[in-house]
Amino acid sequence: MDTRLSEDDLAFQVEVRQFLAEAWDKELAATYGNIATMKEGAEEWQTRLYHKGWVAPHWPVEYGGTDWSVTQSFIYNSERAAVGAPEVLPFGVTMVASVIIAYGSDEQKQKFLPRILKSEDWWCQGYSEPGAGSDLASLKMRADLEGEEYVLNGSKIWTSYAQYANWIFCLVRTDSSGRKQEGITFLLIDMDSPGVTVRAINTIDGFHHLNEVFFDNVRVPVENRIGEEGKGWTYAKSLLVHERLNIAEVASSKCALTVVREEAREEINGGKSLLDDPIFAKRLTDIEIELMALEFTELRALAAISEGNPPGPESSLLKIQGTELQQAIQELRMDVAAYYSGTLQGELTPAGLGHGFADTAQKLYFRGRASSIYGGSNEVQKNITAKYVLGL
Repeated sequence: MDTRLSEDDLAFQVEVRQFLAEAWDKELAATYGNIATMKEGAEEWQTRLYHKGWVAPHWPVEYGGTDWSVTQSFIYNSERAAVGAPEVLPFGVTMVASVIIAYGSDEQKQKFLPRILKSEDWWCQGYSEPGAGSDLASLKMRADLEGEEYVLNGSKIWTSYAQYANWIFCLVRTDSSGRKQEGITFLLIDMDSPGVTVRAINTIDGFHHLNEVFFDNVRVPVENRIGEEGKGWTYAKSLLVHERLNIAEVASSKCALTVVREEAREEINGGKSLLDDPIFAKRLTDIEIELMALEFTELRALAAISEGNPPGPESSLLKIQGTELQQAIQELRMDVAAYYSGTLQGELTPAGLGHGFADTAQKLYFRGRASSIYGGSNEVQKNITAKYVLGL
């Protein structure tokens, strides 16, 4: 197999690098990296991508996609991760847009897709509930039809960035008489509707990115329903597949591993770099090998999608291995910081001791514990793999 880039691909790589050098500047990186200004930074980054025509490369061309080849998508994500630029937040562009494109009405496509492209709407995901996380089909939030409106009562939890959102896509229970996977409906809900309340969940990493969302007699017009009533589980499964492909974050993990390697190179003990330690070097190499294997698996999945095949159970494999490697890299970086990885920002020991990256390493480590849970816990993904891949 010839893995060399063609002349066209090399020209595209140059174009990507030039664009990123101009669009992802230090000022924008600082804005995005601060939780207080994160929304402003995310919208500005998406706006710059929009003007380039690259905000939603995976969409069909008629809705604003790029028709990139698998190789071009790979090049873009590799170059993006190499400079530390983030992916577009997935809730609008990747998640709900994929459902609207596949199952939405023409009116819904005309209304929502242009606004998602232009960052005019900020979306959040209403799936998990206090009693329905990995077993999502057990959700109980009610949506009762009254005339041309659904009346919603219940709550959602672990809702990322709901404090910023003006729209939420939700799975709701419209029928409880059959199997729990039946009677679930997919609704698009205006967050400014009377009866919607957002309550913050403060997490161990110190950031406010998770929330509870409460619905008290919230009225949603029937025109905001995706597809048929009771078919929401089918639509949700297609969305979750796209989410799990995104969660693998291969390009970002490659970048993170490069950062760890450079920090380890500068860590000197007894006159030798930490990279010269055989135990540490083996751990680093093992992760690098696993990451390379995951990258090829991701490329196979992307190739299948580019040929018109829907992403299948291999997304579960990507999610499992991708999140486990993210956690392994985060743990390795904590070990590079060593004793100072337990210090908080502003609490470094006197006389300038300690590592400047220790606080970041600690926050990423704590937040990363959740990556093997959200998007469908890895235990559940192993069951999916056993059933649909291994036939057990």
